[in-house]
Amino acid sequence: MASPEERVDALRAQGTDHQNHLIDELRFGKIGRREFIRAAAIAGMALPAAGFIAGCSTKRDSVTRPDAPQRGTPRPGGSFRVGLLVPAGALDPVLVGDQSGLGVIGLSGDYLIWSDRTLTPRPRLAQSWSHNGDGSVWTFKIREGVRFHDGTPMDAEDVAATFNRLADPDNGSNALSALSGVLTKDSAKALDPTTVRFTLEAPNGNFPFLTSSDNYNAIILPKNYDGNWDKTFIGTGPWTLGHYRPDEGISLRANKNYWDPARQPLADNVEVIFYTNEQGMVLAFQGGQVDFVQQFSVSGGRAALTDSDVITTELRSAAHRQIHMRTDQKPLNDKRVRQAIALLVNRKVLVDGLLATKADFGNDSPFAPVFSSTAPGVAQRDQDVRQAKQLLAAAGVADGFSIQLDTWQGFEMPALAQVLQQELRAANIHLNLSITDSASYYGEAVFGNSRWLDSTMGITEYGHRGVPNVLLGAPLESKGTWNAAHFKNKTYDALVKDYVAAIDLDRQRAAAKKLQDLLLDEVPILFTYFYYYLSGTKKNVGGVDLTAMGCIDVTRGGFV
Repeated sequence: MASPEERVDALRAQGTDHQNHLIDELRFGKIGRREFIRAAAIAGMALPAAGFIAGCSTKRDSVTRPDAPQRGTPRPGGSFRVGLLVPAGALDPVLVGDQSGLGVIGLSGDYLIWSDRTLTPRPRLAQSWSHNGDGSVWTFKIREGVRFHDGTPMDAEDVAATFNRLADPDNGSNALSALSGVLTKDSAKALDPTTVRFTLEAPNGNFPFLTSSDNYNAIILPKNYDGNWDKTFIGTGPWTLGHYRPDEGISLRANKNYWDPARQPLADNVEVIFYTNEQGMVLAFQGGQVDFVQQFSVSGGRAALTDSDVITTELRSAAHRQIHMRTDQKPLNDKRVRQAIALLVNRKVLVDGLLATKADFGNDSPFAPVFSSTAPGVAQRDQDVRQAKQLLAAAGVADGFSIQLDTWQGFEMPALAQVLQQELRAANIHLNLSITDSASYYGEAVFGNSRWLDSTMGITEYGHRGVPNVLLGAPLESKGTWNAAHFKNKTYDALVKDYVAAIDLDRQRAAAKKLQDLLLDEVPILFTYFYYYLSGTKKNVGGVDLTAMGCIDVTRGGFV
C-alpha cells in the first residue's frame, strides 16, 4: 500500500501548476489546512483529494469561533417553518438584491457551487471546474440527470444562458455589481451538453465564487426564462412552489424527484412566513410561531441571544457598515481630514458595546479577517484623538467644522451614527444626523438621485461575500457603480486589477497588502467592524445549514 507521501506525490503528478503551488504553500507552512482546502477547491482540485493532502500536513489553522452544537438527527415528515423579513422587491432571480429574496430563491433553485460557511466552494450543479493557467478562461463540467421542476432536463445551455442573461446590462441584473468587467453578455458558451466555457474580460483567480451561492442571482434558470418567476418558482432545487402569498409567506413542497440523494428533503413542506420588521420576527420566533429565523442582529435580537430555548448559530463574516466620505468635497477632499476622522473613532466601543462582541475589528478596507487573502501584519488603526487634532490643524481646520451624515432607520445604523456624532465632538467636528427610511436614503440608487450616492457622509449596510472582489470594485473603483465616496485613484484601480488577476494566495496577499496600506492612507471609507452572522433555531430543531451570505439549506432540517 502506498504511503501518504507517495499518494501526495501521485496527486501532484495529476495536478496543475497552480494546484501544486498550493501544495507547496501548505507543506512549507505558509497556509493552514482550511486555507489550503478552500484555495485548492477554487483552483478545481477535488475536495476529497484536497482533504487528504491537508490531513497529511502538520500546519494547523488558528482556532475559530465554534458553530452551534449538534443536536441529534432530525425526524422526517411534517412541516418546517422559516421566518424571513418581507423581500424588498419582486421575487425575480435576475433582480433580487436583498437577503430575504436570496433566501427564497435559494430554496427553489440550485447554484453551480455552494460556498459553505467556511468559504469553501463545494460542487452542486457543477461537478468540477478548471482554468487555462492565468484564470482568463474557466471550464465547468455540468452535472447530468438534473431536471427543472417542470420536468425539463437542465444542461450546459441553461447554464450559459443564465450567466449571459445576468451579464447583459440591458436586463438590469443585480449581479452586474459582481460581473461587470468580468463577463459580457456572450461570455458563456455551451461546448456540449455537460461543458460550459467562460471567457473572461480579464484574468480572475476568484471567478468560481462569482458563479456560486455568493452571487445572489446565480441560480440556474431555463434558457428560455422570460420573467414572472414568482408565478412558478422554476428551478432545479429541493423545494417546489405550493402557494405564494405576497408580503405574507410561501408554502413549498418537497421535490420528490430532486437530483441529490444526500439532500432529499426530510420535511414534507416548508412554510416561509414573512415579517415586516425584525422585532416582530424575533418575538414570533420566541413565541413559537416559526422554528428557524434566517438572521437577526444584535440590536434587534438581544432577547433571542439570551433566550434559553434558542440556539444561536454565529458565523464570522465580511458583512459591515461603510461610512463613506466625499473625497471631492471640502473639507473631506483633504485626506488628512479623513485620517483624523478615522482616528477619532473608538472601534472597541463599537465592537464590545454596540455589537456585544459579535464582530471583528475593521481596519478601513474591505479585507475582513475572515478572508484568506487578507494580508497579515498591517497595523490596526486605533483611536488617537491627539494625532487627529494635529492632522486637522495641518489641514487648516483646527477649529473643526460641521457636516451632515445620512443613513436610514435600519439595524444598529442609527446608533452607530449617534456614537460617531459623540466621538467626533472631541475634535469639534459636528455631525448633523439625517436618518430617514430606506427608500428615501437609497432613492433611485443612481448618482444625482440618491442620498446614499450623493451625500457628503453616509452609513450604508453591506452584506457578506466569500471573496472581496465586489467590495473592492463597486464602492471604491473610479467607475464603481456604488462609489458614494466619489473616490478616484488610478493606483488603486491598477492594484485591484492585480488582486483580481492573482490565482494563488501569495500573489493575492501581496496585492492585498498594497491595497490595505493605500486605503489606510487615503481613507475614502471607514470600515470599523465586520459583524458576525447570527441565526436562530429552536432547541428541538436540527439539520439546518446556512452561510453568512444568507443562503439557507433546510433540506435536512427538522425536529429532533
